[in-house]
Amino acid sequence: MFSRLRSDIQCILDRDPAARSRWEVLTLYPGLHAIVLHRLAHWCWGHGLKWVGRFVSYVSRWLTGIEIHPGAVIGDRVFFDHAMGVVVGETAEIGDGCTIYQGVTLGGTSLYKGTKRHPTLGKDVVVSAGAKVLGGFVVGDGAKIGSNAVVIKPVPAGATAVGIPARIIPGKAATGADANEAGGKFAAYGITQQDDPLSLAMRGLIDNASNQEHQIAMLWQAIETLSAQARKDCVPEDAATTQCFEKQRLTELVGK
Repeated sequence: MFSRLRSDIQCILDRDPAARSRWEVLTLYPGLHAIVLHRLAHWCWGHGLKWVGRFVSYVSRWLTGIEIHPGAVIGDRVFFDHAMGVVVGETAEIGDGCTIYQGVTLGGTSLYKGTKRHPTLGKDVVVSAGAKVLGGFVVGDGAKIGSNAVVIKPVPAGATAVGIPARIIPGKAATGADANEAGGKFAAYGITQQDDPLSLAMRGLIDNASNQEHQIAMLWQAIETLSAQARKDCVPEDAATTQCFEKQRLTELVGK
């Protein structure tokens, strides 16, 4: 039990730069307190003490602001960062090394008892602030859920889910939460170098429009040069055979 507690404290020290000491983490981090109380509640739930398990869960919610159903399964080195307003449903499963921020809901969309109604998070998953993961599906190892995303379908390992409803951005390589800065893996709040595909498309359109404006400006500059040269080359004495450049005519044609 104590080795597991030490592991939980160490994972907080690794992922939260504001944590200054083990004593501070042990006494002042509600995410750690919620984990410890949940283990007690889960033990009671698994041994048939349903009411006692719910009571411990209720006390934990009152003390920490984190509501975890005693039936939920939580792995090792799970970090609830800030985590006020987090709700974890009865059949939810959270894998080792996950990081969950404030306002997250691991909820269900079914009212049938005895079924898998809540999501399963793989190892090293990051669920950002305000995200809602709803349904009995699997979020793969190393996946990231963006802030305020609403996820209603499975997320592959290493992918990122953003938007409402969430769109899946495949990951180039699996990255997770359970890593230090030197490893370059931990992505706080699910931030990655990749972006929302719709944002990338909009940026492409903006860049293309800007490039077209530049090309049009260059074209008009070339036309002005040719127009000036054409006026010099015109011979007034032979007006019947001479054709000068007509800028206004070209303007009208382009306008059409």
